[in-house]
Amino acid sequence: MSVVSDNAEPLAIVFEDDGLVPNNILPFLVYQGAVKLDSRRPEATIENLFEANSWGGTWRNGVYDYLHYHATVHEVLGVARGSARVRFGGDHGQELEIKAGDVAILPAGTGHQCISASDDFCIIGAYPPGSKMEITRPTPENHTKALRTIPTVKVPESDPVRGKDGPLVRLWKRR
Repeated sequence: MSVVSDNAEPLAIVFEDDGLVPNNILPFLVYQGAVKLDSRRPEATIENLFEANSWGGTWRNGVYDYLHYHATVHEVLGVARGSARVRFGGDHGQELEIKAGDVAILPAGTGHQCISASDDFCIIGAYPPGSKMEITRPTPENHTKALRTIPTVKVPESDPVRGKDGPLVRLWKRR
């Protein structure tokens, strides 16, 4: 039995560079209710799905409450428990309510910050192979550096939810 909902098609949003948070020309993707969680092991359900689709380096935690981005790596966040209000795209981005079973895929440079979260909120993060995660704060110096590194971040060969034929592969083709 698949742990992915049959109709799992992500919402795609392109956030503009705001001068401090570079964001990306590739769309931020969010799958709503995409993962059918095992109620006894929701974290493992998401970890296994990501790893089966070649996204690794998984961790369990929340989303930092300060604005940051990753200029050297794409990131996937899968909600295992609870819910949170997260601002994606920086101060001029969008606040989204994410809940258990949702998955957000952040192209390198996408700003994110937790605004509020339920007490039981738990998220699983992962990365495509061969990338190194660094936390970057929005400063003019970091923005200038990020504009050089973001275009060099390789587009993943696999969507962390739907695999090699998933929407990410289609939507993230470099122009």
